Amino acid sequence: MKCKINRNAAKVLHSMLNTEEAEGKMIRVYITHMHGDHAHYEMKLDTPSEHDEIVKSDKGIDILLDSREDFLDGVWIKYFYVPEEGFEITNPSKDPHGNHHH
Repeated sequence: MKCKINRNAAKVLHSMLNTEEAEGKMIRVYITHMHGDHAHYEMKLDTPSEHDEIVKSDKGIDILLDSREDFLDGVWIKYFYVPEEGFEITNPSKDPHGNHHH
């Protein structure tokens, strides 16, 4: 499974992981709900369970993904400061509303 993280998100995730609350935990990306052909994603601190794959990102942060959930493969975690601060989690490889290739 694959996961990408942009530079801003890596900074924010590193600081989240350096808190006391995060000790022994990792960042999990999970699906909040599905809309037929695309999904909505969230993140939380969690510990690995038996179905998880620990995905090494390109920014040195390990991400937990449930290996049974195809829509998690290829997620991209971004963090933006404008127009408002916050994370955006998408999966360009799975979302037909994203990049159309004809």
